[in-house]
Amino acid sequence: MSEKLPPPNSGSEKDRQEGRPLRENLKSRAIWLRLFFMAVVFLLYAVSRLVVSVVVVLQFFWVLFTGETNQRLLNLGQALATYTYQIIRYLTFNTEERPFPFDADWPTGSPQS
Repeated sequence: MSEKLPPPNSGSEKDRQEGRPLRENLKSRAIWLRLFFMAVVFLLYAVSRLVVSVVVVLQFFWVLFTGETNQRLLNLGQALATYTYQIIRYLTFNTEERPFPFDADWPTGSPQS
């Protein structure tokens, strides 16, 4: 019933090498820096959602009272949609380019992959 457990340092060479990438990743300054930028970008994402909500409400009332869309709100809405797309791509590791205000300029027009 009593089985002997192997000593903690008796793993195979392969087992020891598989643990090495984790230790290297934990010590990697680039990964921790990315986490910092991801947290900041996530906060910007939360702010952008709030601004999008305001644009939606303003555009609705503009159309309600005038019967036509406001071109400035349309442009801002498109820019915010593109900005949100850039944020999501960065947060999901689909790109290394950090969105505005870091690596990219404020977006204009439709998103570019």
